[in-house]
Amino acid sequence: MSPPLRHRAPTAAFRPQFTLLVIYFFVFFVLFCFLLALPDLVAAARALPPRDGPLTDAEREAGARIAADALRGKLPLALAATLAVLALGAWTRALPGLRRP
Repeated sequence: MSPPLRHRAPTAAFRPQFTLLVIYFFVFFVLFCFLLALPDLVAAARALPPRDGPLTDAEREAGARIAADALRGKLPLALAATLAVLALGAWTRALPGLRRP
């Protein structure tokens, strides 16, 4: 008689879905914040006189102040857009790493 067949346990696979979801959240959130602040940043850059060389500290501070003013009141919109894109991407399985095999 032949020996009984052994049942193999399924192999465990590392699937960092939550970690990828957190990374996607931060990437999309920064992207949407940048897109929301971009019109004000472009307008401020066009208002500057042309110059050569690196930025001065005063110009960097002015740029940070313009970006902060541009995003004031728009962070909930960026958060909502991020959550909508993540939900849509996870539902349609379009985001790499969140697809089921």
